[in-house]
Amino acid sequence: MEGPAIQAAHAALEEALKRFPKESAGKCAFSAQALEVVIGQEAGWYFARVNRRVDRCPGFGQGVTGLETDWFELYAISPEGEITRYPYQP
Repeated sequence: MEGPAIQAAHAALEEALKRFPKESAGKCAFSAQALEVVIGQEAGWYFARVNRRVDRCPGFGQGVTGLETDWFELYAISPEGEITRYPYQP
């Protein structure tokens, strides 16, 4: 990946982490370890899908309940670096 794509992916990851409840801080399922970013580019814009991957957490499947395994967030990052969350309702 090139530098701007890495920066866009990082920005999307940071935005997704901000949306998690503060009381969940420190739990793997609500950390960067449990997220992956898929990034694409079109006409100078980057588009990022942040997927939850709780299977990356130690002890996955043991006492982990109530988590959406198909959870994701969508973001658009402008050529100027402005990030916007795509509003959707799964």
